Amino acid sequence: MIRPATRVLAVTAKEFIQLSRDRLTYAMILAVPIVQLLLFGYAINTDPRDLPAVVLDADRSVLSRSVLSAIENTGYFAFVEEARSPAEADQAIETGRAQFAVTIPPDFSRRVVRRDDAQIVVEADASDPTAVGGALGALSGVEMQALARDLAGPLAAADAGGPPFEIVVHRRYNPENITAYNIVPGLLGIVLSMTLVMMTALSLTRERERGTMETLLATPVQPLEVMAGKLAPYVGIGLIQTALILTLARLLFGVPITGGYGALALGVGLFIVGSLSLGFLFSTLARSQLQAMQMSVFYLLPSILLSGFMFPFRGMPEWAQVLGTAIPVTHFLRVVRGALLKGIGFSELMPSLLALVIFVAVVASIAMSRYRTTLD
Repeated sequence: MIRPATRVLAVTAKEFIQLSRDRLTYAMILAVPIVQLLLFGYAINTDPRDLPAVVLDADRSVLSRSVLSAIENTGYFAFVEEARSPAEADQAIETGRAQFAVTIPPDFSRRVVRRDDAQIVVEADASDPTAVGGALGALSGVEMQALARDLAGPLAAADAGGPPFEIVVHRRYNPENITAYNIVPGLLGIVLSMTLVMMTALSLTRERERGTMETLLATPVQPLEVMAGKLAPYVGIGLIQTALILTLARLLFGVPITGGYGALALGVGLFIVGSLSLGFLFSTLARSQLQAMQMSVFYLLPSILLSGFMFPFRGMPEWAQVLGTAIPVTHFLRVVRGALLKGIGFSELMPSLLALVIFVAVVASIAMSRYRTTLD
């Protein structure tokens, strides 16, 4: 008579054999914890350093250079560009080339020596409060230490009785540091990815499992027409979700909608088509609904962690930023936040829109080639 323990071991062995035969599931079991460990351990950083900054130094003096050096020595600022006018500094922040703009007025040195309310202005792109919070906090000690070496001897009087100058911080696009202004628009990309990719992948694999896809293709309707007809409702669903999320973001969370409507509409359209194409591609690779679900979850993991949705994009190491750049959600979030919070349009958002166009073209081409191969 076979003992219970032996029967349990036999069932366990059978389960392991079945699991090893399902290569995709087996790979997911191993890949998901490894990817999570690497991303959370190496890529996620909530205190980003060396954030790009543009400087407009109209004083061009020893004192102004000392102040800029002290700001850069905090480790949070990296001056990557020198603006020749306030308009150039504004453009650098609007387009995302710089996170900060530091402006030193032409009479800065004279005001410092005379103790005449010398000020420098630091403008921060606060659309992501987490990214700039540490850097702005590090500025608190700069006023006292930046000119300590320069204001000695005959100029010692300028350093007596308090800081010789003041740093005025302007938080642009989100002056009250409201986290919802950053998170809620970002949710639009995550929700669209979660629903459209998963629903498309499951819908097609469900048809294949039930055997109804072949029935559809046996009708006079062309295969491409079948696919277009099946995906069309999801375009409508994506548009309805977009309108619903933007309406609730405005009514419940007070998220500003400042402009850039044309770029936003184009970005939403491209992202919906791209997400559907990716779900379509998953459906051609998966043999069952379970595998399609696993692929969708595996795609969502880096989309949430590496896109800048939860953690500052510039806080990640370079290799993680390269991976994040390959994810369409990263570019879509830049379009949504840029349009809603900054009110910028096509010219400023062109790099992100172009990235979405390339993603749609590449993924749709691969999906269609796989589709023909699969159904043949």
